[in-house]
Amino acid sequence: MNMSKNCLPTPSFILDALELKTCIESFGKSLLHKFHKVVVGYSVKTNSLPYCLTVAKNHGCFAEVVSYHEYALALKVGFPVSHIIYNGPLKSEESFLEAIMSGAIVNIETWRELKWLRKLPLNGRYKVGIRLNVDISAVSPADENHENDDSRFGFSAESGDFEKALLLLKELPNVTLAGLHTHRTSKTRSLDFYRHTLEYAQSIIKQYGLSLEYLDLGGGYFGPMPNKPTFEDYADVFQRTLCDQLKNLTIIVEPGNALVASAFDYISEVIDVKYHNHQYYVTTDATRNDIDPFFHKEDYFKTIQHLSPSTIVHDRQIVSGSTCLEYDRLFTVDKGEELLQEGDRIIYHRVGAYTLALTPLFIHYFPKIYVKHADGTFELIREEWSENEFIQKSKY
Repeated sequence: MNMSKNCLPTPSFILDALELKTCIESFGKSLLHKFHKVVVGYSVKTNSLPYCLTVAKNHGCFAEVVSYHEYALALKVGFPVSHIIYNGPLKSEESFLEAIMSGAIVNIETWRELKWLRKLPLNGRYKVGIRLNVDISAVSPADENHENDDSRFGFSAESGDFEKALLLLKELPNVTLAGLHTHRTSKTRSLDFYRHTLEYAQSIIKQYGLSLEYLDLGGGYFGPMPNKPTFEDYADVFQRTLCDQLKNLTIIVEPGNALVASAFDYISEVIDVKYHNHQYYVTTDATRNDIDPFFHKEDYFKTIQHLSPSTIVHDRQIVSGSTCLEYDRLFTVDKGEELLQEGDRIIYHRVGAYTLALTPLFIHYFPKIYVKHADGTFELIREEWSENEFIQKSKY
């Protein structure tokens, strides 16, 4: 489809395929500068758009999944089981056992998974990893999001659960502990956080005399952004922090935000402007549900495109979404700026992480998604949902 971004219908997401490819390749190359064996696991939960999964697969990523639905999705789009990293508590017994027997990287998260291991055929040899609980307040206090920034995931060494899990694994003659999973996402995404987490993980490995094949460092990294750590910076911290013995392990990362955030834009259009209480209320066909599903942002990376020259106004402009919710307010334009008018466009940048995955089916169903190819052309890769898709599998 040979059209410009300005001609695309709104609201729509736009995926820059070249940007996604570049982020994937850049992270992998940065790690390979420091380590011999590297796996980049694309975080499916962060953006599960099938087109993105295919791009990731075609550029050497594994699929990092956290439920049996995501496991099935990864298989559906063509990932071999051996290129799946299976994490999280929402594994099914069937997919869990299948993944292990077929060579996936499976990190134990729950006690029931340890019980399921006993159902593996005794005539086989199997490898699993285990997730270590990381309490940010204890391990790296400067990076905590709040006091007592603990986690409900993984097995705690401090409580004794980690040792108990290790003992249960040792009872299984056909199962070997091959990896340690240390994923946590900090508020800061700082280099020091990863340094402190790796130092803690190394102390646990030494304490229990673990002989491993891989170290899964999880995700939570910045993508390409000015004045933020780069992929090379993260790789350098990993390399400088790990002892020589651990540098020979396979190093696994599970980036989500770092790969997809900068690859997506979201375009919207002004559909109405009102004035009262000394403020302009600008309604757009966007919704905060689409680009800020956690509802914690006060502003966005954005570009405003005026359809025609406008008047400078001396009152604030409150830019809102199209839903019937009062709190569907996106950002404020300060006094002394051009007045937004019907037909003006607002393009939100860096909106690829968790947005599509968490968009609710509220009032307006899933919007269209276009991919921008390297030659500048656009292709529709997901139709806007209508009542037909919404009603599927429902009785009425």
